[in-house]
Amino acid sequence: MSGRCRKGPTMADLARKYQQALREIARLRRHDQAEAALRPWQVELLKLQRHLEAENLRMIVLFEGRDASGKGGTIRRVSRYMNERHYRVVALGRPTAEQRSQWYFQRYVAEFPAGGQIVLFDRSWYNRAMVERVFGFCTPKEYKDFLRGVTGFEKDLTRQGTVLVKLYFSVTREEQARRFERRRTDPLRQWKLSEIDLQAQDRWDDFTERKFEMLRRTDTAAAPWLIVRSNDKHAARLNTMKVILGAIDYKERSTALDFTPDPRIVVSGSDELALMRASRRRIGRFTE
Repeated sequence: MSGRCRKGPTMADLARKYQQALREIARLRRHDQAEAALRPWQVELLKLQRHLEAENLRMIVLFEGRDASGKGGTIRRVSRYMNERHYRVVALGRPTAEQRSQWYFQRYVAEFPAGGQIVLFDRSWYNRAMVERVFGFCTPKEYKDFLRGVTGFEKDLTRQGTVLVKLYFSVTREEQARRFERRRTDPLRQWKLSEIDLQAQDRWDDFTERKFEMLRRTDTAAAPWLIVRSNDKHAARLNTMKVILGAIDYKERSTALDFTPDPRIVVSGSDELALMRASRRRIGRFTE
């Protein structure tokens, strides 16, 4: 046995750990406060569900956006207290060979709600307009055919009574990089980091070009896009709930809450297009 004495932590080490613990406690307290602030809106979402069931209405909400833009966390908060018999979260993987031979929308239509139900798509048929196009998972013809056909598909969907809400979560390049780094270093989040994620920063401009084209071609009166600024996760979650609740005039709506989305967080697709065009004129390229 060595005669050397093992040194214990120094006062500087203890002070550093103490400060880290204080920061973690403060972070957890802020998280708990943010979660509590969502509860009144989650109660309203239950009222919305009851209204859909009572009136036999159908509702679809699309959550689109870059990787790490906050879609999944928002979906979890939106659905946390919902009646499980009347909602589904749909996150489809890559199509099988058989599905590739079918009409493109077929596997999505199979997941559509019946009367009284709401379906939340964690990425949707707009995969073709973004991820598939950027990574070459579809042909140029398939991409063009999608953009030509999707507006008529959605117009028919809404004409027949389905309430369709299309949300695009917009995160900055710097914030996306920060979230990826947290996924890389946090063992509880590493499962979220995929091969596609690892290329997202390098393909940033490609995704931005595809976003612009998607909004330009598919933002319609029948099925408009709403952009959710999601650098602030809590603000994005709260305002998403307001958007969903504002899509239907349901019964027993609270008179004590302000249902108007924050214009700094939620902007229309047409306004986003105008901002992107202005950016291109000013600096010669799009920004998110």
